[in-house]
This record gives sequence, structure tokens and C-alpha cells, in this order.
Amino acid sequence: MGKRHLEDAIKQIDHPIEVTYRCFELDPTADRDIKDNMYEKLSKKYGMSIEQAKANTRNMVQMAGNAGLEFNLDTVILTNTFDAHRLTMFAKTKGLMKEMTERLLRAYFTDSKHIGDYETLTELAAEVGLDREEVEKLLASDDMADAVRADEQAAQQYRITGVPFFLINKKYALNGAQPTEMFVKALQKVIAEDEVTVLNNQDGVICDENGCEIPKK
Repeated sequence: MGKRHLEDAIKQIDHPIEVTYRCFELDPTADRDIKDNMYEKLSKKYGMSIEQAKANTRNMVQMAGNAGLEFNLDTVILTNTFDAHRLTMFAKTKGLMKEMTERLLRAYFTDSKHIGDYETLTELAAEVGLDREEVEKLLASDDMADAVRADEQAAQQYRITGVPFFLINKKYALNGAQPTEMFVKALQKVIAEDEVTVLNNQDGVICDENGCEIPKK
């Protein structure tokens, strides 16, 4: 949701904005194959009933719908996401990180796909234009593991403990799936601060690659 709200905000800003996705695991200790469903996991983690867990997620599903997203939490397949992150870092080297990230999020939240499964990851990668054989070799190795760990270490340095988390120009942070309006205000603030203010109203010596021009009096 936060990603979609940011994208909607960028459409309202008449200024070039570069977005970089980073790796972050909510549970690095998670197994690749998990028998519990979303509600059972929440119930065990927070000591609540299954019904309470379902009630607590209804608001998130509704917010997703308001953002034009479909969340099917009843059938989400929980898994370890480290290999999915390795795949996104590989996609980054091919200029397809945005597409790969979007496809993985939709696969997990909407399509109920097992994004910890190598075959599933390979299929998703092929859908966004990555070479199937290269992806298979990647997943069979430890390639891109260091890149994922580097992002996670950077998150620790910034004291990031949850997602979504947005760091703008390494100066301002927004935590959580903030409304589109909040992203617009934050981006406008940063852009305004980056603008150059001209302090003088008189011409002076101007130099470029062709030399210096002294204004006539």
C-alpha cells in the first residue's frame, strides 16, 4: 500500500524523482515452508484468537482496496523471503528491479503464490523479462546474498524495524503506509529545500567552458 501511495504522489509532483527499493526481512528466521496460515501465525505470535487475528487484518484489506489493490490474506502462503530479495537484487542489475518488486508483491498478496519456491520465483522472473536460465543459476548459488545483507545492515544503522519505511534524500523518513497526501507534502518539502535561492539581483562575471564574460556597465 505504501508503495502505491508513493507512486500516486509522484504522479502529482512535477519534478524528477528516483525511487530505489531496498531489502528488508520481517522474519529472517522463517522457514521456506510454513504450515501455518496468516491468522494462525498472528494468533501464536500475539496470543490472540483466530477471529481476533482476522478482525485485525480487515482494516488493512480495506485500505488496500481503497488504494486499488487486492489483498487475499486468507490464502497468503507464508515463507522466508531471502531468495526473493536476492532475485530483486539480480533484477536490479538488469534494470528490472521495479518490475520484479511489483510482480513479487502481487504474487504474494494477491495471487497467493509461494515466493520462497525456486520454480515459482523463476516463473515470476521470466514474466518480467529476466532470462530463465540465469535466474535458475542465481537461485542455485549464493549470488546477491551479500547485496541483500548490505541493505539489511543499512536498515539497522537507520534503526528501521518495520516496513514500509521511506527514506527521502537520507534526511527525512516516513514510517508506514502513509496517505498519498502525506507523501506529496514530504516530497514538496524536500524539493523546495533543494532549490537554489538567488541572493543577488545584479549581473556579475559568468564563466563557462568558453571563458568568462564580464557584464557591460
